[in-house]
Amino acid sequence: MSRFLSAEAQRLAPYQPGEQPGEGFIKLNTNENPFPPSPAVAAAVAGRIDRLRFYNDPDSTALRAALAAEYGLKPAQVLAANGSDEVLAFALRAFCGEGEHRALAFPDLTYGFYEVWAGLFGIEERRIPLKEDFTVDPDDYCGLGCTIVLANPNAPTGLMLPPAQIERILQANPDNVLILDEAYADFAPENCLELLRSYDNLVIVRTFSKSRSLAGARLGFALASEALIEDLARVKDSLNPYNVNSMTQAAGIASLGDEGYFRRCLAEVCATRGWAAGQLRRLGFTVTDSCTNFLFALHPALPGAEIAAQLRARRILVRRWDTPRIRDWVRISIGTRQEMETLIGALQEILAEAKEG
Repeated sequence: MSRFLSAEAQRLAPYQPGEQPGEGFIKLNTNENPFPPSPAVAAAVAGRIDRLRFYNDPDSTALRAALAAEYGLKPAQVLAANGSDEVLAFALRAFCGEGEHRALAFPDLTYGFYEVWAGLFGIEERRIPLKEDFTVDPDDYCGLGCTIVLANPNAPTGLMLPPAQIERILQANPDNVLILDEAYADFAPENCLELLRSYDNLVIVRTFSKSRSLAGARLGFALASEALIEDLARVKDSLNPYNVNSMTQAAGIASLGDEGYFRRCLAEVCATRGWAAGQLRRLGFTVTDSCTNFLFALHPALPGAEIAAQLRARRILVRRWDTPRIRDWVRISIGTRQEMETLIGALQEILAEAKEG
Protein backbone atom coordinates (compact mmCIF):
# COMPACT_ATOMS: atom_id res chain seq x y z
CA MET A 1 0.00 0.00 0.00
CA SER A 2 1.10 3.57 -0.55
CA ARG A 3 2.11 6.09 2.09
CA PHE A 4 -0.98 8.12 1.18
CA LEU A 5 -3.55 5.53 2.27
CA SER A 6 -5.49 6.74 5.29
CA ALA A 7 -5.13 4.89 8.58
CA GLU A 8 -8.84 4.08 8.46
CA ALA A 9 -8.50 2.46 5.04
CA GLN A 10 -5.42 0.54 6.17
CA ARG A 11 -7.53 -1.14 8.83
CA LEU A 12 -10.04 -2.49 6.29
CA ALA A 13 -10.13 -6.21 5.57
CA PRO A 14 -11.49 -6.38 2.00
CA TYR A 15 -13.93 -9.05 0.88
CA GLN A 16 -12.26 -12.01 -0.82
CA PRO A 17 -14.31 -13.20 -3.84
CA GLY A 18 -14.24 -16.80 -4.95
CA GLU A 19 -11.53 -17.79 -7.41
CA GLN A 20 -12.23 -16.93 -11.05
CA PRO A 21 -9.90 -19.26 -13.00
CA GLY A 22 -9.25 -19.58 -16.69
CA GLU A 23 -10.70 -22.28 -18.90
CA GLY A 24 -10.50 -25.95 -18.10
CA PHE A 25 -12.06 -26.01 -14.62
CA ILE A 26 -15.41 -27.27 -13.41
CA LYS A 27 -16.35 -24.18 -11.45
CA LEU A 28 -18.45 -25.04 -8.41
CA ASN A 29 -17.12 -22.34 -6.09
CA THR A 30 -19.11 -19.13 -6.65
CA ASN A 31 -22.78 -20.18 -6.85
CA GLU A 32 -23.25 -19.16 -10.45
CA ASN A 33 -26.01 -20.70 -12.53
CA PRO A 34 -24.84 -23.59 -14.75
CA PHE A 35 -27.17 -22.50 -17.57
CA PRO A 36 -26.85 -19.49 -19.88
CA PRO A 37 -29.28 -16.58 -19.62
CA SER A 38 -32.53 -16.68 -21.57
CA PRO A 39 -31.99 -16.37 -25.35
CA ALA A 40 -34.12 -13.22 -25.12
CA VAL A 41 -31.35 -11.58 -23.10
CA ALA A 42 -28.81 -11.75 -25.93
CA ALA A 43 -31.23 -10.09 -28.34
CA ALA A 44 -32.12 -7.38 -25.84
CA VAL A 45 -28.49 -6.55 -25.08
CA ALA A 46 -27.56 -6.46 -28.76
CA GLY A 47 -30.39 -4.04 -29.37
CA ARG A 48 -28.90 -1.55 -26.92
CA ILE A 49 -25.40 -1.29 -28.39
CA ASP A 50 -26.23 1.75 -30.49
CA ARG A 51 -27.50 3.50 -27.35
CA LEU A 52 -24.22 3.21 -25.45
CA ARG A 53 -23.25 6.72 -26.50
CA PHE A 54 -26.13 8.01 -24.36
CA TYR A 55 -26.39 7.93 -20.59
CA ASN A 56 -28.64 5.22 -19.23
CA ASP A 57 -31.90 5.94 -17.43
CA PRO A 58 -30.73 6.76 -13.87
CA ASP A 59 -34.06 5.61 -12.44
CA SER A 60 -34.19 2.28 -14.33
CA THR A 61 -37.83 3.12 -14.97
CA ALA A 62 -38.76 0.29 -17.33
CA LEU A 63 -36.84 -2.30 -15.31
CA ARG A 64 -38.48 -1.21 -12.06
CA ALA A 65 -41.88 -1.42 -13.73
CA ALA A 66 -41.12 -4.96 -14.90
CA LEU A 67 -39.94 -5.97 -11.42
CA ALA A 68 -43.00 -4.39 -9.82
CA ALA A 69 -45.27 -6.37 -12.15
CA GLU A 70 -43.34 -9.57 -11.40
CA TYR A 71 -43.80 -9.20 -7.64
CA GLY A 72 -47.17 -7.48 -7.44
CA LEU A 73 -45.81 -4.19 -6.13
CA LYS A 74 -45.69 -0.56 -7.24
CA PRO A 75 -42.63 0.67 -9.15
CA ALA A 76 -42.06 3.08 -6.25
CA GLN A 77 -41.44 0.01 -4.08
CA VAL A 78 -38.48 -1.12 -6.20
CA LEU A 79 -34.89 0.08 -6.46
CA ALA A 80 -32.45 -1.35 -9.03
CA ALA A 81 -28.73 -1.49 -8.43
CA ASN A 82 -25.37 -2.72 -9.65
CA GLY A 83 -25.73 -6.13 -8.06
CA SER A 84 -27.36 -6.93 -4.74
CA ASP A 85 -24.08 -5.98 -3.08
CA GLU A 86 -24.68 -2.36 -4.02
CA VAL A 87 -28.22 -2.50 -2.61
CA LEU A 88 -26.88 -3.87 0.65
CA ALA A 89 -24.24 -1.16 0.85
CA PHE A 90 -26.89 1.52 0.22
CA ALA A 91 -29.08 0.00 2.94
CA LEU A 92 -26.35 -0.06 5.55
CA ARG A 93 -25.44 3.52 4.75
CA ALA A 94 -29.08 4.56 4.96
CA PHE A 95 -30.35 2.67 7.98
CA CYS A 96 -27.50 2.14 10.43
CA GLY A 97 -28.07 5.05 12.83
CA GLU A 98 -25.82 7.43 14.65
CA GLY A 99 -23.99 7.27 17.98
CA GLU A 100 -24.91 4.29 20.10
CA HIS A 101 -27.42 3.17 17.47
CA ARG A 102 -24.78 2.93 14.72
CA ALA A 103 -24.67 -0.84 14.87
CA LEU A 104 -25.47 -3.82 12.66
CA ALA A 105 -26.48 -7.26 13.89
CA PHE A 106 -25.86 -10.38 11.81
CA PRO A 107 -24.94 -14.06 12.33
CA ASP A 108 -21.37 -15.09 12.99
CA LEU A 109 -21.53 -17.44 9.99
CA THR A 110 -23.04 -15.68 7.00
CA TYR A 111 -22.19 -13.71 3.87
CA GLY A 112 -18.74 -12.26 4.49
CA PHE A 113 -19.43 -8.86 2.96
CA TYR A 114 -21.54 -7.69 5.93
CA GLU A 115 -18.53 -7.33 8.19
CA VAL A 116 -16.54 -5.67 5.40
CA TRP A 117 -19.19 -2.97 4.98
CA ALA A 118 -19.37 -2.49 8.73
CA GLY A 119 -15.66 -1.75 8.74
CA LEU A 120 -15.89 0.52 5.71
CA PHE A 121 -18.76 2.58 7.13
CA GLY A 122 -17.59 2.61 10.74
CA ILE A 123 -20.52 0.55 11.99
CA GLU A 124 -20.35 -1.48 15.19
CA GLU A 125 -20.66 -5.21 14.50
CA ARG A 126 -22.97 -7.29 16.65
CA ARG A 127 -22.23 -10.86 15.63
CA ILE A 128 -24.73 -13.36 16.91
CA PRO A 129 -23.65 -17.04 16.90
CA LEU A 130 -25.72 -19.51 14.97
CA LYS A 131 -26.98 -22.46 16.94
CA GLU A 132 -24.97 -25.68 16.95
CA ASP A 133 -26.94 -26.95 13.96
CA PHE A 134 -26.18 -23.71 12.03
CA THR A 135 -29.73 -22.41 12.31
CA VAL A 136 -30.70 -18.86 13.32
CA ASP A 137 -32.50 -18.49 16.65
CA PRO A 138 -35.12 -15.73 16.16
CA ASP A 139 -35.05 -14.97 19.89
CA ASP A 140 -31.47 -13.73 19.49
CA TYR A 141 -32.71 -10.93 17.21
CA CYS A 142 -35.68 -9.68 19.22
CA GLY A 143 -35.47 -6.19 20.69
CA LEU A 144 -31.91 -5.45 19.59
CA GLY A 145 -32.44 -1.74 18.97
CA CYS A 146 -30.29 -1.68 15.82
CA THR A 147 -30.38 -2.53 12.13
CA ILE A 148 -30.33 -6.26 11.35
CA VAL A 149 -29.18 -8.02 8.19
CA LEU A 150 -30.05 -11.66 7.62
CA ALA A 151 -29.28 -13.79 4.59
CA ASN A 152 -32.31 -16.05 4.19
CA PRO A 153 -31.51 -18.68 3.01
CA ASN A 154 -28.18 -18.20 4.68
CA ALA A 155 -24.76 -18.61 3.11
CA PRO A 156 -22.74 -20.74 3.39
CA THR A 157 -25.07 -23.06 5.29
CA GLY A 158 -27.99 -23.06 2.83
CA LEU A 159 -30.49 -23.04 5.70
CA MET A 160 -33.45 -20.68 6.05
CA LEU A 161 -35.92 -19.34 8.57
CA PRO A 162 -39.59 -19.67 7.58
CA PRO A 163 -41.53 -16.42 7.09
CA ALA A 164 -43.32 -16.79 10.43
CA GLN A 165 -39.98 -16.61 12.26
CA ILE A 166 -38.85 -13.61 10.21
CA GLU A 167 -42.14 -11.95 11.13
CA ARG A 168 -41.35 -12.44 14.82
CA ILE A 169 -38.09 -10.52 14.34
CA LEU A 170 -39.89 -7.71 12.51
CA GLN A 171 -42.52 -7.43 15.25
CA ALA A 172 -39.85 -7.35 17.96
CA ASN A 173 -37.90 -4.53 16.25
CA PRO A 174 -40.57 -2.05 15.10
CA ASP A 175 -38.21 0.93 15.19
CA ASN A 176 -35.36 -0.68 13.27
CA VAL A 177 -34.95 -1.95 9.74
CA LEU A 178 -34.50 -5.63 8.95
CA ILE A 179 -32.55 -6.09 5.72
CA LEU A 180 -33.43 -9.52 4.38
CA ASP A 181 -30.89 -10.75 1.86
CA GLU A 182 -32.88 -13.17 -0.30
CA ALA A 183 -30.20 -13.79 -2.93
CA TYR A 184 -31.17 -17.48 -3.03
CA ALA A 185 -34.93 -17.16 -2.47
CA ASP A 186 -35.88 -18.53 -5.90
CA PHE A 187 -34.37 -21.89 -4.97
CA ALA A 188 -36.28 -22.08 -1.66
CA PRO A 189 -39.78 -23.46 -1.02
CA GLU A 190 -41.02 -20.12 0.37
CA ASN A 191 -39.97 -16.49 0.82
CA CYS A 192 -40.93 -13.36 2.74
CA LEU A 193 -42.41 -11.24 -0.03
CA GLU A 194 -45.87 -11.18 1.58
CA LEU A 195 -44.45 -9.59 4.73
CA LEU A 196 -43.85 -6.38 2.78
CA ARG A 197 -47.60 -5.75 2.83
CA SER A 198 -47.65 -5.58 6.63
CA TYR A 199 -44.28 -4.21 7.76
CA ASP A 200 -42.70 -0.86 6.95
CA ASN A 201 -39.34 -1.85 8.49
CA LEU A 202 -38.51 -4.61 5.99
CA VAL A 203 -36.18 -4.35 3.00
CA ILE A 204 -35.91 -7.44 0.79
CA VAL A 205 -32.77 -7.63 -1.36
CA ARG A 206 -32.58 -9.94 -4.36
CA THR A 207 -30.35 -10.54 -7.36
CA PHE A 208 -30.38 -11.70 -10.98
CA SER A 209 -26.99 -13.36 -10.43
CA LYS A 210 -28.09 -16.77 -9.20
CA SER A 211 -31.44 -17.94 -10.51
CA ARG A 212 -31.46 -15.77 -13.68
CA SER A 213 -27.88 -16.49 -14.83
CA LEU A 214 -26.80 -12.85 -14.93
CA ALA A 215 -23.93 -12.77 -12.41
CA GLY A 216 -21.66 -11.02 -14.90
CA ALA A 217 -24.27 -8.36 -15.68
CA ARG A 218 -24.36 -7.16 -12.05
CA LEU A 219 -28.04 -6.59 -11.38
CA GLY A 220 -29.71 -6.55 -7.99
CA PHE A 221 -32.77 -4.90 -6.55
CA ALA A 222 -34.55 -3.94 -3.35
CA LEU A 223 -38.24 -4.41 -2.56
CA ALA A 224 -39.69 -2.36 0.30
CA SER A 225 -42.18 0.32 1.26
CA GLU A 226 -42.18 3.46 -0.86
CA ALA A 227 -40.60 5.42 2.00
CA LEU A 228 -37.71 2.99 2.43
CA ILE A 229 -37.09 2.89 -1.32
CA GLU A 230 -36.99 6.68 -1.31
CA ASP A 231 -34.35 6.48 1.43
CA LEU A 232 -32.26 4.05 -0.61
CA ALA A 233 -32.60 6.21 -3.71
CA ARG A 234 -31.30 9.20 -1.76
CA VAL A 235 -28.11 7.27 -0.99
CA LYS A 236 -27.85 5.95 -4.55
CA ASP A 237 -28.21 9.39 -6.09
CA SER A 238 -25.58 10.75 -3.70
CA LEU A 239 -23.06 8.14 -4.78
CA ASN A 240 -23.79 6.63 -8.19
CA PRO A 241 -26.96 7.93 -9.90
CA TYR A 242 -26.33 6.06 -13.19
CA ASN A 243 -25.69 2.83 -11.33
CA VAL A 244 -27.32 0.28 -13.68
CA ASN A 245 -26.07 0.48 -17.26
CA SER A 246 -28.47 0.39 -20.18
CA MET A 247 -27.47 -3.08 -21.40
CA THR A 248 -27.99 -4.56 -17.95
CA GLN A 249 -31.38 -2.90 -17.66
CA ALA A 250 -32.37 -4.43 -21.01
CA ALA A 251 -31.04 -7.83 -19.94
CA GLY A 252 -33.07 -7.75 -16.74
CA ILE A 253 -36.29 -6.84 -18.52
CA ALA A 254 -35.77 -9.60 -21.11
CA SER A 255 -35.05 -12.17 -18.41
CA LEU A 256 -38.23 -11.27 -16.55
CA GLY A 257 -40.15 -11.63 -19.80
CA ASP A 258 -39.10 -15.25 -20.35
CA GLU A 259 -40.77 -16.92 -17.38
CA GLY A 260 -40.86 -20.36 -18.99
CA TYR A 261 -37.09 -20.51 -19.49
CA PHE A 262 -36.52 -19.24 -15.94
CA ARG A 263 -38.77 -21.92 -14.43
CA ARG A 264 -37.23 -24.74 -16.45
CA CYS A 265 -33.68 -23.83 -15.41
CA LEU A 266 -34.74 -23.38 -11.80
CA ALA A 267 -36.38 -26.81 -11.72
CA GLU A 268 -33.29 -28.42 -13.23
CA VAL A 269 -30.97 -26.85 -10.66
CA CYS A 270 -33.20 -27.94 -7.78
CA ALA A 271 -33.51 -31.49 -9.14
CA THR A 272 -29.73 -31.74 -9.55
CA ARG A 273 -29.28 -30.36 -6.02
CA GLY A 274 -31.45 -33.17 -4.63
CA TRP A 275 -29.59 -35.82 -6.61
CA ALA A 276 -26.16 -34.50 -5.60
CA ALA A 277 -27.11 -34.24 -1.92
CA GLY A 278 -28.17 -37.89 -1.97
CA GLN A 279 -24.93 -38.95 -3.62
CA LEU A 280 -22.83 -37.02 -1.11
CA ARG A 281 -24.67 -38.59 1.81
CA ARG A 282 -24.12 -42.01 0.25
CA LEU A 283 -20.38 -41.24 0.34
CA GLY A 284 -20.57 -40.47 4.05
CA PHE A 285 -20.89 -36.68 3.92
CA THR A 286 -23.05 -34.70 6.29
CA VAL A 287 -25.03 -32.28 4.12
CA THR A 288 -27.28 -29.48 5.35
CA ASP A 289 -30.82 -29.25 3.99
CA SER A 290 -30.02 -26.59 1.44
CA CYS A 291 -32.64 -24.17 0.11
CA THR A 292 -30.12 -22.61 -2.29
CA ASN A 293 -28.15 -23.49 -5.43
CA PHE A 294 -25.29 -24.93 -3.41
CA LEU A 295 -24.61 -27.69 -0.88
CA PHE A 296 -22.69 -27.40 2.38
CA ALA A 297 -20.93 -30.65 3.20
CA LEU A 298 -18.62 -32.24 5.78
CA HIS A 299 -16.85 -35.60 5.64
CA PRO A 300 -15.60 -37.24 8.86
CA ALA A 301 -12.58 -38.82 7.18
CA LEU A 302 -11.02 -35.83 5.42
CA PRO A 303 -10.44 -32.18 6.35
CA GLY A 304 -12.11 -29.60 4.15
CA ALA A 305 -8.74 -28.22 3.03
CA GLU A 306 -7.69 -31.65 1.79
CA ILE A 307 -10.95 -32.19 -0.08
CA ALA A 308 -10.72 -28.78 -1.75
CA ALA A 309 -7.05 -29.30 -2.69
CA GLN A 310 -7.64 -32.79 -4.09
CA LEU A 311 -10.58 -31.57 -6.13
CA ARG A 312 -8.58 -28.63 -7.45
CA ALA A 313 -5.86 -31.03 -8.57
CA ARG A 314 -8.61 -32.65 -10.63
CA ARG A 315 -9.64 -29.24 -12.05
CA ILE A 316 -12.77 -28.96 -9.90
CA LEU A 317 -13.21 -25.87 -7.73
CA VAL A 318 -15.28 -25.71 -4.52
CA ARG A 319 -15.24 -23.12 -1.74
CA ARG A 320 -14.09 -23.39 1.87
CA TRP A 321 -13.20 -21.00 4.68
CA ASP A 322 -10.42 -21.37 7.23
CA THR A 323 -12.83 -20.29 9.93
CA PRO A 324 -13.63 -21.87 13.32
CA ARG A 325 -16.69 -24.16 13.23
CA ILE A 326 -16.67 -24.58 9.43
CA ARG A 327 -13.05 -25.04 8.34
CA ASP A 328 -13.71 -28.70 7.50
CA TRP A 329 -16.86 -27.97 5.53
CA VAL A 330 -16.91 -27.31 1.80
CA ARG A 331 -19.51 -25.38 -0.17
CA ILE A 332 -20.35 -26.89 -3.54
CA SER A 333 -22.28 -24.89 -6.14
CA ILE A 334 -24.77 -26.84 -8.22
CA GLY A 335 -23.49 -27.31 -11.75
CA THR A 336 -24.97 -29.26 -14.61
CA ARG A 337 -25.87 -32.89 -13.99
CA GLN A 338 -22.75 -33.92 -15.92
CA GLU A 339 -20.54 -31.62 -13.84
CA MET A 340 -22.01 -32.98 -10.62
CA GLU A 341 -21.50 -36.55 -11.79
CA THR A 342 -17.85 -35.70 -12.45
CA LEU A 343 -17.61 -34.22 -8.95
CA ILE A 344 -19.08 -37.33 -7.33
CA GLY A 345 -16.70 -39.56 -9.29
CA ALA A 346 -13.74 -37.45 -8.17
CA LEU A 347 -14.84 -37.60 -4.54
CA GLN A 348 -15.16 -41.38 -4.77
CA GLU A 349 -11.55 -41.53 -5.96
CA ILE A 350 -10.34 -39.15 -3.26
CA LEU A 351 -12.05 -41.08 -0.48
CA ALA A 352 -10.82 -44.42 -1.80
CA GLU A 353 -7.23 -43.15 -1.94
CA ALA A 354 -7.51 -41.79 1.59
CA LYS A 355 -8.78 -45.13 2.85
CA GLU A 356 -5.94 -47.00 1.14
CA GLY A 357 -3.38 -44.55 2.52
